Amino acid sequence: LNKGGGVKGAKVELVVEDDGSTSRSEATAASRLVAKGVTVAIGTYGSAVTEASQDIYDEAGIVQIATGSTSIRLTSKGLKRFFRTCPRDDEQGRVAQQTLEKLGFKRVAILHDNSAYARGLADESRTLIKKAGSAEIVFFDALVPGERDYSAILTKLKGVNPEAVLFTGYYPEAGMLLRQMADMKWSVPMLGGDATNNTDLVKIAGADAAKGYRFISPPMPSDIDTASARNFLAAYEAKYKSRPSSIWSVVAGDAFMVLVEAMRQKGPDSAAIAEYLHKDLKDFDGLTGKISFDEKGDRVGDLYRLYEVDEKGSFVLQK
Repeated sequence: LNKGGGVKGAKVELVVEDDGSTSRSEATAASRLVAKGVTVAIGTYGSAVTEASQDIYDEAGIVQIATGSTSIRLTSKGLKRFFRTCPRDDEQGRVAQQTLEKLGFKRVAILHDNSAYARGLADESRTLIKKAGSAEIVFFDALVPGERDYSAILTKLKGVNPEAVLFTGYYPEAGMLLRQMADMKWSVPMLGGDATNNTDLVKIAGADAAKGYRFISPPMPSDIDTASARNFLAAYEAKYKSRPSSIWSVVAGDAFMVLVEAMRQKGPDSAAIAEYLHKDLKDFDGLTGKISFDEKGDRVGDLYRLYEVDEKGSFVLQK
């Protein structure tokens, strides 16, 4: 961007703070960015962590675009300068319910990790499954993230004889669950949410254990046939000799791109940027598809797709 002249002749500077993936550290990081005079803020990933920064940016009059924070309540507060390039938990829950129904599973176990994201998605999925009457929920409980041995909760899960397990937590635990299920020689289909879209899941589980694992997620750039996605992927592979390991760095790129577009049209004024994103940005050609925002700052459109891990450990988009 800067090599091409920046935005209206001004160079863009990235000012980076590490939120440590905790709410307390995020509040500190956001306060530091405000003190440094940033124009806009991109991030962060986790819903609970993002929530710790919302009021700080809003009170400072700074536009914030979250990248992986799917909790519904983040856009229910009437904050005019808050946006996100990821979808919401209720949309993900809807796709999870429809996917489980389409695959024909009638006895479903739901496992989460009590985080704001995972519990929110678990609750939404349970509500929608019950409302649709598409399956019986035979298990609903949480594991403790970060542990190395999940044999106890897997034994409880196996005891209720589910036809499928919906795990709404993150990829490290999903990988451990898959590996330990294989060790138990218990073969039951498992469906995950978008926090498991990371190639490290296969490294943790092993390719054999990960084979057949399904998850729902925004599409990767390799599955988007647009010029911006193709160019991004080519540049990324040229620099890093690999493809992005996770969708969440890519939707951060989407946030950067829409902010640049807004500043090209309206300059650096925060109120003007927010108004442009709400009212004038329509079907912007992003890395993960078309991008528009509604009056709440939520991304508009049907974004989630179903992926399955193949025998090589690759994530394959399901048609």
